[in-house]
Amino acid sequence: MTTIEWAGAAAIVDGPGGYAGIDATPEWAEEVRRLARERNATLLAHNYQLPAIQDIADHVGDSLALSRIAAEAEEDTIVFCGVHFMAETAKILSPNKTVLIPDERAGCSLADSITADQLREWKAEYPDAVVVSYVNTTAEVKGLTDICCTSSNAVDVVASIDPDREVLFLPDQFLGAHVKRVTGRENMHIWAGECHVHAGINGEELAAQAKSHPDADLFVHPECGCATSALYLAGEGFVPDDKVKILSTGGMIDAARATGAKQVLVATEVGMLHQLRKAAPGIDFQAVNDRASCPYMKMITPASLLRCLREGKDEVHVDPAVAERARLSVQRMIAIGNPGGGE
Repeated sequence: MTTIEWAGAAAIVDGPGGYAGIDATPEWAEEVRRLARERNATLLAHNYQLPAIQDIADHVGDSLALSRIAAEAEEDTIVFCGVHFMAETAKILSPNKTVLIPDERAGCSLADSITADQLREWKAEYPDAVVVSYVNTTAEVKGLTDICCTSSNAVDVVASIDPDREVLFLPDQFLGAHVKRVTGRENMHIWAGECHVHAGINGEELAAQAKSHPDADLFVHPECGCATSALYLAGEGFVPDDKVKILSTGGMIDAARATGAKQVLVATEVGMLHQLRKAAPGIDFQAVNDRASCPYMKMITPASLLRCLREGKDEVHVDPAVAERARLSVQRMIAIGNPGGGE
């Protein structure tokens, strides 16, 4: 094993798309598990990760669920296979643990769509408003937030706020539009941010897929550009209302196990299909847009995970004062009830 270990390490190369040079072989898997034991580390993988990364992980799920698992884990090192804001959230909830991300360059276009300075300016325009931030935000933004939300509890969080208070909802405009539509809240201001992958799954694609697969269920993530179109198709009778389900990633897993459909069209990042097929192997899951792949999620590779465990890189740090404020916004959300799926 020593020879394989050193040969693998020597093969790692760094490039613009992340670390490469290592295949997910049984020898790689054995070495990853050995190093994890040596570091007393637990491996967490988001639902959008490469199948090989999902399969090697101790836990797979959405970012908030994984962060809560991290906080309860016996291990003192957390290896978070996801994008950077997710590892930050794990650090916020586990301040005394070492949190590693296999490649710190794995960012998020949605989290990057609003900065702390931009939020400060927005808050200054509405000084009495309640700030509601999706968990897909940086630690600094969470630290300026009154209460966080997930895609599965965003409606409940907004509904819990005094109806006379204005609400600033950020950063995802599609999730915000969904919440505003369901709650009917007029005094809700929505930041114009988006996940570039989810925004690219459009209504025309969804309508075409639904037409060519008339018996399929539709699982649609509320971050998608096609979420409104899905509800329109149902409302106008083009698709039976009970076949359209607006769901978080965690909600999709539950719905997959419960559905009686033989085929499901899935509108979210394509990495989700791996967990859905494992959860319900008898169902034909198909992507609404098979090009909806997040390049940041895919920066967590077999090579980067091996490097992370061998070298203890990249460690995630959050300023303690920022983390304390951010932790309060997450805890306020949890106090409302079960936050369900993180995204």
